[in-house]
Amino acid sequence: MSFSGGIKAELCRNAPGCDFCVAAECFGILLYCNTFSGNEIRIITENRDLAAALPRLFLSAFGVRFDVAPGEDAAAGKRVFVVNEREKLKRVFELYGLSGESMLAHHINLGVLEADCCRRSFVRGAFLAGGSVTDPAKRYHLELVTGHYNVSREMYTLLLDMDFQPKEMSRNGSYIVYFKQSGAIEDFLTLIGAPVAAMELMSAKIEKSMRNSVNRRVNCDTANVTKTVEAAQQQIEAIGRLTAARVTPELPEKLRQAAVLRTENPELSLAELGGLCSPPVTKSCMNHRMRKLLEMSAALDETGS
Repeated sequence: MSFSGGIKAELCRNAPGCDFCVAAECFGILLYCNTFSGNEIRIITENRDLAAALPRLFLSAFGVRFDVAPGEDAAAGKRVFVVNEREKLKRVFELYGLSGESMLAHHINLGVLEADCCRRSFVRGAFLAGGSVTDPAKRYHLELVTGHYNVSREMYTLLLDMDFQPKEMSRNGSYIVYFKQSGAIEDFLTLIGAPVAAMELMSAKIEKSMRNSVNRRVNCDTANVTKTVEAAQQQIEAIGRLTAARVTPELPEKLRQAAVLRTENPELSLAELGGLCSPPVTKSCMNHRMRKLLEMSAALDETGS
């Protein structure tokens, strides 16, 4: 099951409270479903849990049954629910103060959503019918998609009033309100009654953050190892030139010791080499000695020795 499917399953397990909330949730479903007109209501879903909940919601809100509905043993895939009987449609429209005959464009009737719980139920219904969330392991994106421009604009305003900061766009003739911030998506899911999904998103975010932190540390360690190996190679080559020019025996004791330790331990860091000195010296001191050897080798190149 997809992440979105899991959210809708969680929502459908928790039925709305009072009759007003049931009506508000159905209003959200209708404004974000496939068809909501004076001639037909058509809801198409692939979500098994929503398909099981729709008949109960419509019977509770409107006292109507679907004229077309898939059987309980319907195969997985798109499930189609239709109301086309005129009296049933009239009952649905009248509940929301709408007229199927004269309506030119859909609007959100805020009179149906006066209480905060009804607003939450309305947004929940909109998500059930037209919402989706990307798998948080990949990226953060939640959107509500409707074919009604006014509804999308009014949903945007409604979410602003509920202290959200959504964004808007259009795509292929549909109108979309969306979030791309993980925190906003977590708050949205909690608001509509999916706290388990919100926790899953939070856990995915923490896991992703830890994985990125580990990757950065590994990349940093790899870069440091590469840098150490390259520096050691330069030092060994410089010592080799000094040895070939018979300069090494004439070096001060400290530099001669550093040259021998580096040649015998090409894989060690400067700090580790410093620990092998007698007496032990710091990384900074060993770095100073290696720099002197590099300078002496460079001087040999310049004089042609």
